[in-house]
Amino acid sequence: MAFAPKPGCPMCGIVATAATHTPGQSPRSPRCAAEPEILWRDENFTAYQETAHPVSSSGHIIIAFNLHVPSIYTLSSSDLPLLVNIRNLGRRLLSASSPPSSPLFSSGNSSAPSAPLQHTESQFRIGFITPPFKDNKIPITDHLHTHAYLAPADLLGWWRGVAYGPLAWYAIDDLIAEIRESVSNNRVKSGYDNRINAPIDTVPDAGARTGAANGDEYTASSLAIPDVENGSLASPSSSM
Repeated sequence: MAFAPKPGCPMCGIVATAATHTPGQSPRSPRCAAEPEILWRDENFTAYQETAHPVSSSGHIIIAFNLHVPSIYTLSSSDLPLLVNIRNLGRRLLSASSPPSSPLFSSGNSSAPSAPLQHTESQFRIGFITPPFKDNKIPITDHLHTHAYLAPADLLGWWRGVAYGPLAWYAIDDLIAEIRESVSNNRVKSGYDNRINAPIDTVPDAGARTGAANGDEYTASSLAIPDVENGSLASPSSSM
């Protein structure tokens, strides 16, 4: 099997533990003290709450590929739907694990807000730490995983801050946009201050297929596990 579990890999161990103890696609599993708090598991990803060394007191979640994918450079344009899923999953889990607090009201104002407050767009930090940099508290460099946390990173410290700074941090929005630009003639990355509302983001598969004008398709195999119910025929592959 391509990208089979690697003996001794801590991330592979967490994925295996989640597969054993967590029902499929079930958030927040019961756990013992020695196990991470699994928030989500499906065919492609395992997400857990980072409680030992979080970078933010508001929430720090790690989303790991179930396959032992070594780096972001293994990904191709056909994996864009996976990256979009990671981004959406990170936002959803962060919002659920750390709901915004309600505003304080003066004694003379008894009215309640019409809708609960939402985290602002600038609070979400979802991305990868690129080699040769690493988080020295979570020093896993050969099993692809995403860090998702809510700013500010008040528990970070200056040394770990290098890994989460501009030298090493690769925001998932930037990676999605740059892959889309590489397979099209569209300027996807620039032009939107709030890129989550860019029209192209309403189509998660945008840029995932490549081909010629005559209809010939050259799309590489995706890392995604096949979803029989959705009719997906993609299979895990190490090809680019």
